[in-house]
Amino acid sequence: MPLPAEQQIEVLRRMWLIRFFEEKAIQLYGAGHFRGSTHPYIAQEATALGVTTALEPSDLVLATYRGHGAAIAKGVDPKRMMAELLGKATGLCKGKGGSMHMSAVDQGFLGSNAIVAGHIALAGGVALAQQLDGSNAVTVCFFGDGASCEGVFYETCNMAVLWKLPLIFVCENNEFAISTHYHDSISVPDIAMRGLGFGLPSVTIDGRDFFAVREAALEAADRARRGEGPTLIEAKTVRWTRHSAVAAGGYGSGADADRWKKTDPIPRYILELMQRGLLTEETAAQIEQAAGQEIEAAAQFALDSPYPPAEALYEDVFA
Repeated sequence: MPLPAEQQIEVLRRMWLIRFFEEKAIQLYGAGHFRGSTHPYIAQEATALGVTTALEPSDLVLATYRGHGAAIAKGVDPKRMMAELLGKATGLCKGKGGSMHMSAVDQGFLGSNAIVAGHIALAGGVALAQQLDGSNAVTVCFFGDGASCEGVFYETCNMAVLWKLPLIFVCENNEFAISTHYHDSISVPDIAMRGLGFGLPSVTIDGRDFFAVREAALEAADRARRGEGPTLIEAKTVRWTRHSAVAAGGYGSGADADRWKKTDPIPRYILELMQRGLLTEETAAQIEQAAGQEIEAAAQFALDSPYPPAEALYEDVFA
């Protein structure tokens, strides 16, 4: 299913939104505008967008604490995301979720999760609900290479295959679990190999190639909608930054940094669009500039927004 030209241009816009959002989040954190931490998605933009453009609006997405990219890719408003980061009342969760627990259910983004692999079983439950409802919708669960070492991943793989759940596992292998390289913690060269023991259709792709990611996600979504069960996609990618704003851990310096930046998915995608005759250098520059301005406006919106009042502590609680 080819992506219309205007949607391919929109993908580039959202790539830049993700990139600038994360850069601004790091800047705001460094200036002391919010506490906790933030986990940048820089250089992984092609994975989130490759997957989400293969979905229908009714499909649902769950992400890790490195979930800002998945949220923007799913169409969540950057202004309200930025306000959530800063704990403001205008945020997606009224300032109560922050960076690692933001959600936008109306856009099909069921949230990020601070617990490594904690959301994988939740995704299995969401997919089971979709199956029981007969909605023909699909659930996508993004997680990292480190999460593939957690027992809940294996348990969910097993049950998803047994019950043929409409679930797409997307392992974003960015090479490091905080500071541990995946070669030092994972006994096989490809994480996708871990799915084979469950009879789980599994594939390893270049996560920096938007079109490769989208093709794999389309196949996985079609399989799920046909009632044939889950798929595991391992998207090999990198992250340029530290693990988080407050933790060091495994990121490029020297030769590694140069190697990684040569694989930046954004200029790679721009070149592809130019070769397809869909984009000029002038238009590409305009899209980049407009996205930067949108994120600057989002940051100002967040800075200008009020904090929630003290009585908001008693709202949105179940007991």
